[in-house]
Amino acid sequence: MGQLSDLLDADWARLAEVSNAEFRRRGVQQMFSPRLAPVVLIRVAQCLYAAGWPRLAKLPAFVNFFIFGIEVAPRIRIGSGLVLMHTQGTVLGAASIGSNVTIYHQVTLGAVSMDFAYTLALRPVVGDGVVIGVGAKVLGGLILGNGCFIGANAVVLKNVPAGKVAVGVPAQILLAKGERE
Repeated sequence: MGQLSDLLDADWARLAEVSNAEFRRRGVQQMFSPRLAPVVLIRVAQCLYAAGWPRLAKLPAFVNFFIFGIEVAPRIRIGSGLVLMHTQGTVLGAASIGSNVTIYHQVTLGAVSMDFAYTLALRPVVGDGVVIGVGAKVLGGLILGNGCFIGANAVVLKNVPAGKVAVGVPAQILLAKGERE
């Protein structure tokens, strides 16, 4: 239970940091925020899955899907400080998601083809400090490096190096002036 508490504390603190000081002042109200409540349900599902209760873990995952419109596999390893700015239409089917990641609505992280066995090699790995913009699709066994930014509606089909910006369909890496690939 300690790990769940630590993760939720980190998630709460990061949401307060990216939102505003008013968030912290409103306290218990924010537990029902559409930005925090889905994260709480994700964390509960993860803990149940890790404790060897995979079928029971599907219950909070289903509640998340039904109420907040976000589909998250309970088996995903997600680091602390997760911020979901909006959840509707979001599918998180990555191999893992790092710490301090911000994900906007309509984002899909998953395999390129149907993968009911949840093969980790077919799913993206998201590094720490990544921001994934509205409507982005990140598909396949690729890596989003630490601190990268995925632009709105980008379709990412290959690795994005740390600190880089990827935009477009298919996504291309933006280079700084004078920088070569």
